[in-house]
Amino acid sequence: MALLRTRDRWTPLEGELLGFGRMQAYGRRFARDGRGAWYHVAIEVVWQLLTVLSRFRVRGGRHIPAAGGVLVVSNHLSFADPATLTAFCLGAGRVPRYLAKASLWPAPVLGSVMRSGRHIPVHRGAPTASGAYRDAVAAVRAGECVAIFPEATFSGDPAHWPMKGKTGAARIALETGVPVVPVANWGTHELLPAGAWFPRGVPRRTVELLAGPPVDLSDLTGPEPTRAVLEEATARIMTAVTALLAEIRDERPPAGGNGEG
Repeated sequence: MALLRTRDRWTPLEGELLGFGRMQAYGRRFARDGRGAWYHVAIEVVWQLLTVLSRFRVRGGRHIPAAGGVLVVSNHLSFADPATLTAFCLGAGRVPRYLAKASLWPAPVLGSVMRSGRHIPVHRGAPTASGAYRDAVAAVRAGECVAIFPEATFSGDPAHWPMKGKTGAARIALETGVPVVPVANWGTHELLPAGAWFPRGVPRRTVELLAGPPVDLSDLTGPEPTRAVLEEATARIMTAVTALLAEIRDERPPAGGNGEG
């Protein structure tokens, strides 16, 4: 089986398209410690669906540190993105925690998954320095992997390029100093298009995930960041994500796009 052991973690060969058998093997290597019971069950069920409906091509998982606080930031195209990004993080040896809308917590079953996974509820309209922001800062300082979609919604770009990001990830990164690892996620918009109730798995869809090195924000650290500093940090994060997506697609993003417009 074409799997490599790297830093005590098993990962597929870079760029290998994983068929059903390799998808199953990849899933058996997922990080398991600290999932929580309901989150664990949800991961296993959803992964079995993904192995039937999709084929993965993953690259760059080595950029996600094996331990310690980290922010993983990704573009956002579909309700399938949390599932595919979770699989990518698990394959890199980390269990991700998400910031998600607080309305999910009271929901039957799904609320149990959110609590079990120690995800972070976002109360819309709450001040930036309270609630979710404070909990996310505490999580990464405690050594957790926190995953964020900086756009906060699906891309509205007709060609699915990333939009301008919100400043939350940049603010957390600048306060804590943890690495910000950019990830491009492509193909989920075909697997589960916006507005669709059920995934489209015939033919099986290809999902590609590519991580890059941490975004360099070292020159922006200091006292309480100004709005201009937060905007610059956010632009760098989204530019890194856009560049990775351009690499996957083998296309040039539109002029002025780069996650800044």
